[in-house]
Amino acid sequence: MKYKFLLFDLDGTLTDPKEGITASVQYALRSFGIEEPDADKLTPFIGPPLKDSFRKFYGFDEAQAEEAVAKYREWFAPKGIFQNEIYAGIPQMLRELKEKGKVMAVASSKPQVFVEKILDYFSIHDCFAVVVGSELDGTRGSKEEVVEEALRQLQETAGRERENKRTAVSDTVMVGDRKFDMEGGRRHGLVTVGVTFGYAEEGELEAAGADFLADTVEELGRLLGE
Repeated sequence: MKYKFLLFDLDGTLTDPKEGITASVQYALRSFGIEEPDADKLTPFIGPPLKDSFRKFYGFDEAQAEEAVAKYREWFAPKGIFQNEIYAGIPQMLRELKEKGKVMAVASSKPQVFVEKILDYFSIHDCFAVVVGSELDGTRGSKEEVVEEALRQLQETAGRERENKRTAVSDTVMVGDRKFDMEGGRRHGLVTVGVTFGYAEEGELEAAGADFLADTVEELGRLLGE
């Protein structure tokens, strides 16, 4: 895998956000009179856009889903964002890849303001040339849109001609733990690497067309560093 440009998802790929995300979802649901004590039942909220998840898993309409997201952030912004752990070996892997000349970006569906704070919190922000997330108002909410913007910024960082899209994606990889990452990467013609230590259901990454799978951080580092 001699690829120079590496796009990483955040939640479930670089960090394990389960505690913070599920606690924030529980807080939001409680405001609707819904008690969900089992955090494991809420792990499907890790990865896709929040509003979509509230609609899909709890049948909320558009207005309810927007209210739920606002409630979610009441907990997440001051508390949940830091109820998070970086996967063992990730900082070392990122620094080794950077030393090998890889140009890296974060492409996350999480609002960019939170992505930036998390990268700073774990002292890995300097590993990335580009950081792209969604916006708090809901724009750039799909993974496809996030990947598109990350590619655009990477092209500018690399001094490439933006209209030469085929060249721009020929040596770029999307790394993530959910089908949304694989689908977002593939829609832009990227090679995709799925990490199985995140929150994908069994067979999800294969069904989404992942080109490669990595079962551990060490395996991922070897794969990307070749």
